[in-house]
Amino acid sequence: MTSDRRAGIARRPLPAALAAALVAAALGWWLAVALRVPDEQRAAEAASAYLAAWQRGDWPALQGLLAQPAPDAVAVHRQMLEALQVSELRLSGGPATIADDVATVGFDAQLRLAGLGGWSYRGALTLRPGDERWAVVWSPAVLHPALQAGQRFARSRAWPTRAPILGVDGASLAASSDAIVVGIIPARVVDRAALVSALVAHVDADAAAVEALLDRPGLQPGAFHPVAELPRARYEQVRPQLYPVPGTAFRERADRLLVGPSLAALVGRVGELNAEALGQLGEPYLAGDVGGLWGLERVFERRLAGRPGGEVRIQGADGRVAAVLHRFDGAPPEPLGTVLDARLQAAAAAALDGVGRNAALVVIDAPTGQVRAAVNRPAGGFDRALAGRYPPGSTFKVVTTYALLGTGVQPDTPTTCPARARVGGRSFRNFEGTALGQIPFRAAFAQSCNTAFVTLASGLDPGALQRAAATFGFGVGYDFPLPATGGSFPPPRDAVEQAAAAIGQARVEASPLHMASVAAAIAGGAWRPPQLLAGPAAPGRPLDPDRVQRLRELMGLVVSEGTGQRAGVPGPPVAGKTGTAEYGPGDPPATHAWFIGFRGPLAVAVLVEGGDSGGVVAAPVA
Repeated sequence: MTSDRRAGIARRPLPAALAAALVAAALGWWLAVALRVPDEQRAAEAASAYLAAWQRGDWPALQGLLAQPAPDAVAVHRQMLEALQVSELRLSGGPATIADDVATVGFDAQLRLAGLGGWSYRGALTLRPGDERWAVVWSPAVLHPALQAGQRFARSRAWPTRAPILGVDGASLAASSDAIVVGIIPARVVDRAALVSALVAHVDADAAAVEALLDRPGLQPGAFHPVAELPRARYEQVRPQLYPVPGTAFRERADRLLVGPSLAALVGRVGELNAEALGQLGEPYLAGDVGGLWGLERVFERRLAGRPGGEVRIQGADGRVAAVLHRFDGAPPEPLGTVLDARLQAAAAAALDGVGRNAALVVIDAPTGQVRAAVNRPAGGFDRALAGRYPPGSTFKVVTTYALLGTGVQPDTPTTCPARARVGGRSFRNFEGTALGQIPFRAAFAQSCNTAFVTLASGLDPGALQRAAATFGFGVGYDFPLPATGGSFPPPRDAVEQAAAAIGQARVEASPLHMASVAAAIAGGAWRPPQLLAGPAAPGRPLDPDRVQRLRELMGLVVSEGTGQRAGVPGPPVAGKTGTAEYGPGDPPATHAWFIGFRGPLAVAVLVEGGDSGGVVAAPVA
């Protein structure tokens, strides 16, 4: 009866609320299973968080991602960044693999080390699950697989020996001294007694002096402090004993040996670079590096210096290298060839030694346009030889004569040389009021008669003088490695300005470098832009051969019987042109002294600022 009654009881439906609760529970269990984050993903996310904290230097966040507290973790991370001078760090993690409840996540590290370049390696993080998350298991190998407890990162960095600057004959004009400075960086000293002992044994240092240096009040612990200087050959002998000693440091002496002091204005100097130079040069230069300060040394710094090489190392507590993780090969330096002649440079410097005013002298090889010498007095400061802008005065008469010869004027053409001549309402006079009367053009040129020239030039076609100036390179921009200026000849605005321009006044300007190129053009038969670096000669602007020959003869007369007689010397004849160029507001105006000329293949320009007469002051220097 009982079973029948149970069998006959009708099933009643569950209350709606209970049914809904059961369905929700079942669905929640299914979603939890379906949406459960895999352990591999959680481990990879934890590793990514650690790498991100490391990359941005967020040490509290990094500590919070460790499985157990590790007091030395931050110190090891910081030591790596500081010792290697890491300027940029990028870390990217990969997927996680799990075995025996331990996750491994590989990562790629890309570092840029200041002054050396990029270095990348493959590392790995080990993680274990915690109550709420996966956490990184700390060990020094977190930073690099080769790093062990008690070890630290280190780096080396050295520039190659700076390449020389060569003269036209291939001989060195500037070369690095063959010496190494041995010094101490106090912050890196581990064993003071061992350091002192090594320096005494291998560089003959005085122990008391080294101890006094280390105890000096206010000593900068991170700076390089020199102790001794060794010839390179001796340094190579003792390097294996000194290099491993923590605290020792080595630098190539910054000195560059010049074959002559007057070369410094062109070649330049090498020394420790200041903040401005470091900012301009950028990588791989660092504070304390040496480099070109000015001149060719600065312009061609990267070529002459090459690029430093070095190593990323792991060192033990004793300072000995335990492993070399990476080598930076650097780049070799390249010599710089110039067309300067050390012998002529020395002769040019000697020629200016007795000049008591600011002066400049430039020598050019006429057939090629190559600059053989350029000297300034005083040495240093403004480079008036290359970049000075001056009225060329009567040296410009060679250009005016070239234009006149093209109109039919000949050396025998009669002209007049009064004390004064009036053109366009302005009165022009000769230097010191000279009057020669009726003379042939050759005499007007040899005696540099202004009044004859302004009168003849007033009959020139307005563009003739400008075309002649262009033939001699006026208005041409120089492709020169150092700051330099050429010649400028603005088109004359009226007859007065054309007359003044014909005698190198008005707005006509030129550097000694350019006027040397004018003399070289007459000697060589073509104008070429001045050239300082070794290489093929630049294409020239050919001059009319007949006019050039007449100019050579006329310039010979200047030295043999005219205003430039003090430029005459025994041997082959000298040809030239003197100049006395007015400047300033004085009445009469002050004058610069000029001489341009040539003998054989060499052309020269001499300028003496405020030197009065070119024939008296500049010609003897030439």
